[in-house]
Amino acid sequence: MKIRRGDMVQVMTGEDKGPTARKVLSIVPGGKKVLVEGVNRVYKHVKRGHPRSPQGGRLSKEMPIDISNVLLYCDSCGRGVRVGYRYTTDGAKERYCKICESQMGNVSPPKSRYAKS
Repeated sequence: MKIRRGDMVQVMTGEDKGPTARKVLSIVPGGKKVLVEGVNRVYKHVKRGHPRSPQGGRLSKEMPIDISNVLLYCDSCGRGVRVGYRYTTDGAKERYCKICESQMGNVSPPKSRYAKS
């Protein structure tokens, strides 16, 4: 999966789209949806006596959006970009930006079979 928890993403479609980068809070099991901070907020009506809201009322919370509606945010490009995978010279697998080819973090530790001599 190209997007992980804690990554910065740009929302590309929907009501909350825009050039600002937002943090991924979690990935919904199954990998099809992602929970992004401050995106797709809804009100949940809660009855009185609930542990999170003893007086009752409306709680504002984020709902998941489809993972195809976000792009990983590249700091050097300053926008959402497509991501690729490649092996470094020591054999570690990393994500990289397809536009500027800058590194976006390692995915796996170094393996000798993928090391370039």
